[in-house]
Amino acid sequence: MPNIGAIIAWGLITAFFIPVGWTPNEKIATMVGPGIYYLLPLLIAYTGGYNLYKIRGGVVGATSTLGIIMATSSPLFDKVYTETGGSPMFLGAMIMGPLGAFVIMRLDRLWDGKIKPGFEMLVNNFSAGITAAILAIGSMFILGPILRAVMEGLGNVVEFLVDHSLLPFTSIFIEPAKVLFLNNAINHGVLTPLGLDQSKDIGHSALFLLEANPGPGAGLLLAFMVFGKGVAKATAPGAFIIQFFGGIHEVYFPYVLAKPRLLLALIAGGATGTLMNVIFDSGLVAPAAPGSIFAVYSSLAKGSALGVTLCWSSALVVTFVVAGLLLKMDRSEEEVDLAAATAQMETNKGKKSSVASVLTGHDASAAAGPVGSIVFACDAGMGSSAMGASVLRKKIQDAGFGDVTVVNKAISSLSDDYDVVVTHQDLTERARRETPSAVHVSVDNFMASPRYDEVVELVRARNGAGSATAPVAVADDVDATRGLLVEDAIVLDGGAATRDQAIARAGELLVAAGAVDPAYVDAMHQREASVSTAMGNLLAIPHGTNEAKADVRRTALSFVRYPDGIDWNGREVKYVVGVAALGNEHLKLMARLAEVFTDPERVRHLEEANSPLDVLEVLGAVQPA
Repeated sequence: MPNIGAIIAWGLITAFFIPVGWTPNEKIATMVGPGIYYLLPLLIAYTGGYNLYKIRGGVVGATSTLGIIMATSSPLFDKVYTETGGSPMFLGAMIMGPLGAFVIMRLDRLWDGKIKPGFEMLVNNFSAGITAAILAIGSMFILGPILRAVMEGLGNVVEFLVDHSLLPFTSIFIEPAKVLFLNNAINHGVLTPLGLDQSKDIGHSALFLLEANPGPGAGLLLAFMVFGKGVAKATAPGAFIIQFFGGIHEVYFPYVLAKPRLLLALIAGGATGTLMNVIFDSGLVAPAAPGSIFAVYSSLAKGSALGVTLCWSSALVVTFVVAGLLLKMDRSEEEVDLAAATAQMETNKGKKSSVASVLTGHDASAAAGPVGSIVFACDAGMGSSAMGASVLRKKIQDAGFGDVTVVNKAISSLSDDYDVVVTHQDLTERARRETPSAVHVSVDNFMASPRYDEVVELVRARNGAGSATAPVAVADDVDATRGLLVEDAIVLDGGAATRDQAIARAGELLVAAGAVDPAYVDAMHQREASVSTAMGNLLAIPHGTNEAKADVRRTALSFVRYPDGIDWNGREVKYVVGVAALGNEHLKLMARLAEVFTDPERVRHLEEANSPLDVLEVLGAVQPA
C-alpha cells in the first residue's frame, strides 16, 4: 500500500506514452518495462522488509527479490515473464521482502552481544550481504518456478473468464471478500499484477476496477440516505463522501455487516459495472488506489472514458435500486446497530478503524477493549505535554485506574500502539497521522480542560468502575535553599507587557541566575513560535527547544507575576514561570508545577504574595526529583 504512488506514476507514464497511449513517446515509454520489472517489485520488497526490521530488513528483503525478478524476466529461463500471463515478481516481492528481513533478524539475534568491539560493522555488513545473496539465488531457482506456475494458472483463469464473458461473475466472490477485509489480498496480490501485465501489453485492464470500483459502495450508502433509519440514515451522507471521494471503502462495511442481505445489492452492482467494461473493452492503466472517483479518472486509459463512466455509474444505480428494495422489504423496526457492526468490522480488520467515528459519533474503538495506555503528545515532548500528562495522570489515578499508564512524548516519536492520544488542538492532525488507530482527544487548556474528564469517563466505560487509590503525595517540605528558584529570580509586578516581552523577562532572570546562557532566551522564543506555552489557569511556562539543552547550565525556574494580566495568544496569563532543565528533569518539574497550579489554595497564595519569600513558600517544593 505505501507504494501505490509509485504504481500510479508508472500508470500515468504508461497511459500517456506507450504506442497506444494518449500521447505516444518512444523515449519516455522506455521507462515502462524497467518500472514493472524492477522498480515496483523492489519498492514493494523493501517496504515489506522495512516494516519488519527497518532499513536492514528492507535492504536484505529487496536484494533477495532480485532472483525472482530475473527468473521471471530473463530469456535464459524456459518461461519468461511475457509468457506466464502474470507478474510473478510482484508476489515474489511480497514474499521475499518480509522473508529476507525475518531471516536476517533471526541471525542477528544469534550473535547479539557476542561480537568483539570493533568488529560490529564487519559482521553486520557481511552477514547481511551473504544472507541476501543466498536468498536471492534460492528465490531464483526455488520460488521462481512455483510463482511462475501460480501466476500462469491465475492468468489462464482470467483469460478464460474474459473469453467467455464471465468476468462480471467475479463479483460473487469479490464483494463478500471486501467486507471480510480480504480485498487488499485479492486486489494487490492478484488483480494488480495481472492488470499491470494487461496494461503494459494493450494499454488498459478491467481488472483494476473489479475491487476498486466506487460505484457499489456509493449506491449502498445512497440507499441508506433515502430508505435507512435512525443512526444509519444520519451517518450515511458523511460515509458517502469518505467512500466516493476519499476512496476509503471500509466505511460502508458496517452497514453490510449489520444487514448481510445487502451483499446481494453489492454483487449486482459490481457485476453490472464490470459488464460495462467488458462490453466497451475499457479499463484503467494502473490501480485506482484508494478507490476514489478521482483516482479512477487519474488512471483512465485512452478510449475508455465512456466504458469506465458507465462502469461506476451503472454499478451505483443498480446497487441503489436493489439495496433500496431490500431496505423497504425489511419489516424490522429495529435500527441498524452501527456500533456493534463497526466493532465487528474492526475485529475482521484486526485493528482499529480510522473512519469509525463517522459511523458512531466517536471512535468505535471505545467499545473494543480496555484502555491501557494514554499518551499526551506535543511538538517536542517537553513542557506542555509533561504538564498536561501530569494533570491527566492525577485524574486517572484519583478515579481508581492506577494500572492505566499516562506518559508524554513528542509527536515525532509516537508509535501506533497507544489507546488514547491527547494533544493540543493545533497538533491533533499531526498526531492522528502517527497514531491513526488511537482515540484522539484535542484540548486547548493544558491545566483545566474539560476534555480530561471525558477521558476519565472513556476509561471508566471501557475498563469498568475502577478502584479507589490514594493520590500520590508530593513532598512539600523540601528546603527552598536548594536553589531551583531563588529570590532574585522572582518578580511580583511585571507591569504592562506583551507576550514576547514576558518571555524575554523570564529568560533574562534565568540568565541572571546563572542557570542558562543568553542563547537560551532566543530558544524560548523559538519554542513559542511553534506551540503556545500558555497552559491555562492563568499560567504560561516559556521554555527552550530541545536543541537548546546545551545552553542550560543547571535546572532552574524564574517567576514573574502580572497582576493585571497579559494577552498570551488570546488567553489571559498572570503567572509566567520560566523553565530551564538538564536532561529529563523537566518531566518531573512540570508535573510538580501542574500540581501547584491546579490547587486553588496555592494559586490564591501566589496571588496574595507580598514578597519573594511568600512565593518560595509555595514554589519552593517544586523540585525535579
